[in-house]
Amino acid sequence: MGIRIKKYCLSAWNFVDPLYFQFTRLEYIKKTGGDNSIFRVRLTKYKGRNIVLSDGTTITKNDVIVKIHLHNAKLLQKMYRSDNEIKRALIIYKGIKESLPSLVHYIQSHEKADRIKGLIGITTLYRGCKKLGFEAHPIASPTYKNFKKISLLPIYFLSSSRGIRKEIPSPMYLFMSKDALISRYTGE
Repeated sequence: MGIRIKKYCLSAWNFVDPLYFQFTRLEYIKKTGGDNSIFRVRLTKYKGRNIVLSDGTTITKNDVIVKIHLHNAKLLQKMYRSDNEIKRALIIYKGIKESLPSLVHYIQSHEKADRIKGLIGITTLYRGCKKLGFEAHPIASPTYKNFKKISLLPIYFLSSSRGIRKEIPSPMYLFMSKDALISRYTGE
């Protein structure tokens, strides 16, 4: 996809994004300086299979978790400043790492802080997630996995400088326990 077409698509996305934001009941997370972080979140009840994380935390059906969404339009605008795939990956990595301390503050100040067990996200961008403290787990349901793969295609094509020449990665769940998040990102 040419850069001009990608910019038109991103403009359309920026137009539709506020509607998406309203219908998904997401909240912005503020960074220390008052700017919005790269995350938009909402509390939800977990509906998947039981997951045991490396720190021993077990996420089970109906546990309260924070579902994280990357603000993709904001990320894509930053990514278009570089044609280099490695630099693009670093932009994403840095944006997430800088936003995680704000997520700690959000959870600790939330009225349901004592009930929150952890974080969940779904992404095809899971390389390097361990360095940030996340654990990748496969999506068990083939139907849901294919649905998410299709729904993440626009992000993949807009973020990739290679177009459709390489295989599209399968989406994965990313988890992090609340305790792991707090111990790793408090005071940063």
